Amino acid sequence: MLGGTAGFLGAGMLFPMVRFAVDPVLKKGGGVGFVDVNLPVNQIKDKPIAVEFKVHRKDGWYEPAEGETLTAWVMRQNGKVVALSPVCKHLGCTVNWDSNPQFKNEFFCPCHFGRYYKDGTNVPGTPPSKPLDKYQIKEENGKLLIGPVIKA
Repeated sequence: MLGGTAGFLGAGMLFPMVRFAVDPVLKKGGGVGFVDVNLPVNQIKDKPIAVEFKVHRKDGWYEPAEGETLTAWVMRQNGKVVALSPVCKHLGCTVNWDSNPQFKNEFFCPCHFGRYYKDGTNVPGTPPSKPLDKYQIKEENGKLLIGPVIKA
């Protein structure tokens, strides 16, 4: 009888903790749609430029009222507009374009010397094992809209 009571009380204490931990996984998150980044498509050239934009999404229980600022490296490749994520696939640091004089015309991650070619492909023999992720994009009324990330 005492064991059953202890088990009941233990379950009563454990259930709220498990629910607290699992609740974000069970809730359907609001998907991030496309965001107008206020960049005319005709201004996008072959050289990558950093474009900042804000998205409104809930991360667990946290949803900043002003939104979360993200960045994309935007450029033209073979005439098509491409938006690459700046997050290095090695350990999640931020890559920059043409920032290391030793590695011209490449994305470079200063954390562990990760390198990527202009198209986002990882340079063999450097820490990243995958290419940079790409953002979904679309053009509307002559402006660039950036959507969710497409995992590489």
